[in-house]
Amino acid sequence: MHVLIVVSDPQLGMIWQRHLQEVCRKVDLVGGQDAAVAVLERNDVRVIVLDLGLAEGSAMAVADYASYRRPGAKVVSVTRDAVFADGSIFQHMPNACAFLPARMPPSDLAAVVEHHGRAA
Repeated sequence: MHVLIVVSDPQLGMIWQRHLQEVCRKVDLVGGQDAAVAVLERNDVRVIVLDLGLAEGSAMAVADYASYRRPGAKVVSVTRDAVFADGSIFQHMPNACAFLPARMPPSDLAAVVEHHGRAA
């Protein structure tokens, strides 16, 4: 299973990447929209771990591009804010399969990604 992590904080991204590499065949880590689109153009990504608070570009644009280019890919949206805490992320991002706090244990994130990756 190929996973793409799109997160502005490189240290957090590396922690997530290490945990996901234990359950996934390939894990790419990028810091913004343009790099995410480049990975999605070339690779059959099954799950995208997407920081909703990207500093570079738009998380919504990444999810929208993924729904066009990789319609089977699932998006695990992650946030540090209360944005979309009402669950409306699922209305704005039809390929979203989970909405998680950034502070959750990386092993729990890996379990969510593994579950949705098998279903993708």
